[in-house]
Amino acid sequence: MKRKVDGVLLLDKPAGLTSNAALQKAKRLYRAEKAGHTGTLDPFATGLLPLCLGEATKFSQFLLDADKVYLAEVKLGVRTSSGDLDGEVIATRPVEVTEAALLQALESFRGEIEQVPPMHSALKHQGRPLYEYARQGIEIERKARRIVVHALTLEAFSGDNCTLRVHSGKGFYVRALADDLGQALGCGAHLVGLRRLAVGGFALAEAVTLPALEAMSEAERDARLLPADGLIAALPDLILDVESAWQISHGQAVWLPRLRVGTLYRIYAPDQGFLGVAEVNEDGKLAPRRLVANA
Repeated sequence: MKRKVDGVLLLDKPAGLTSNAALQKAKRLYRAEKAGHTGTLDPFATGLLPLCLGEATKFSQFLLDADKVYLAEVKLGVRTSSGDLDGEVIATRPVEVTEAALLQALESFRGEIEQVPPMHSALKHQGRPLYEYARQGIEIERKARRIVVHALTLEAFSGDNCTLRVHSGKGFYVRALADDLGQALGCGAHLVGLRRLAVGGFALAEAVTLPALEAMSEAERDARLLPADGLIAALPDLILDVESAWQISHGQAVWLPRLRVGTLYRIYAPDQGFLGVAEVNEDGKLAPRRLVANA
């Protein structure tokens, strides 16, 4: 029997499983009425996959744009149609790359850069994800997008393999980085391994595996859940007075001093109970945007 359960589960997704399959397994273990994830990991990728249960699903969208940290394994000398190991090999070249040349090439991928999204992505064109066109052998022209790479370090390099640690902003594709790096080096490259280490303020060290979750009692599983407001920890917080909390929780906008139009806030009741997210509207009033059901 399904039950009402709320919170955020930090899962260490295994290789060979889609993000949705991992979500469904966790949802069944919790017997949760409602569940969702905060952005997918490719089936071959592993690592941190924050899952939202119950009321937390209302705030999952806020983590989509959060910074992420990856450990990426790149194979030089082979270029694939998808930029990763799931694609077909389209070119092979000898690898004569020195560590110095690799470090020099990485310089151009740091900071604010332009990146063309890969065809094998969920971005939409005329209502259909690009990967559907890619599977039919159709190439859609994509515009380069401005993205931010906060940090990019070479963790290991041996022969035709290198391991990179990437701290990126929203809209970044690691497989596109691998392909672009191969082009810059003149030998081609593709992504052969990917592990996500962090999403926003969440870290892989706090995550649990599916086998470990299966071995737990229901009470132990529930104890693994984090509060929903952790999904929006990057937003400034406001503790409302009793009257404002009542008005907000009943869908009314309230006026408070010194608020900037367009700003999003985490809002709390006087007893520190989480109410949801509110935004300062054009009238300068704090208006509810997403509220928890018990607000």
